[in-house]
Amino acid sequence: MNKPHVLEPIFSEVLQHIQHARHKIFTQANTALIDLYWHIGLTISHKVQSEAWGKGVVTELARYIAQNAPDIKGFSDKNLWRMKQFYETYQTDEKLATLWRELSWSHNRLIMTLKTQEERAFYLHLAVQERLSVRELERQIDTAYFERNLLSAKLSPLAREIHPSIQQTFKDQYVLEFLGLPETHSENDLQTALIQHMKAFILELGSDFIFMGEQFRLQVGNQDFFIDLLFYHRGLSALVAFELKIGKFSPEHMGQLNFYLEALDRDVKKPHENPSIGVLLCRDKDDEVVEYALSRNLSPTLIAQYQLQLPNKKLIQAKLHELLAQEREGER
Repeated sequence: MNKPHVLEPIFSEVLQHIQHARHKIFTQANTALIDLYWHIGLTISHKVQSEAWGKGVVTELARYIAQNAPDIKGFSDKNLWRMKQFYETYQTDEKLATLWRELSWSHNRLIMTLKTQEERAFYLHLAVQERLSVRELERQIDTAYFERNLLSAKLSPLAREIHPSIQQTFKDQYVLEFLGLPETHSENDLQTALIQHMKAFILELGSDFIFMGEQFRLQVGNQDFFIDLLFYHRGLSALVAFELKIGKFSPEHMGQLNFYLEALDRDVKKPHENPSIGVLLCRDKDDEVVEYALSRNLSPTLIAQYQLQLPNKKLIQAKLHELLAQEREGER
């Protein structure tokens, strides 16, 4: 009789085939279902416009389906109206079709309620690229991920020069409501909570981040130094050091972070990797002080802020509109 360790590779291969086939079947079934909803929505939309179909006719259609195919679920009058909304939401933007076909009906129902085309396109791309569950997608929408993504992190000039795509990677504000921390907490409390909720933290950071360790040890001379959190970013091909500060940003924090980046680049970074990036994550910051501190900083660093409650989307949108207005004014 074959020993278990001899059979395991074969068993593993068979299991992979099963899982791949199940995923393929689910994907094909989901695409067919979404296409069906699209075509039903198209039919209802055109009938409403050309033959003045109203609520009564759509209710009759739902009743007809239920009576003639009682085993088929999901075609209530409310859902039929949603299918009409689904079609009308995307009928003028065929480029997004490849995205919404990859998502479930629950994902699409959530995204199509958003107000602007830009916001819907952003979350469609995000949900597909990050493979977000419906709950994860809802959380990103609730935390104003779209607006926060447009509010760029405060970066040093060298960070932009070395990493041209860094602007799209980091945010000005990080929402950490999932930590459940009280308003008064220590840096150790913050670090411990982030470690315990690392999956949620990486969801907030972005899927390209790979966690490498906490209190990452650096030896310089005869002394040991420790980085709070160390990550690797696949897209930027760079180590990313996070230093946590529970107070307001102070320029003196930059010296410690720059020292860590120098040590990482000399002793940890591999030859094919890009220069390491430093992130100072503070509870609060004065943007003007941050700008002064970063203007002549010679390391690829950025300053970001964290908050422990879900943000007020209206306040974030107001700040975004203000910044856009300032940019337009500067271009004149």
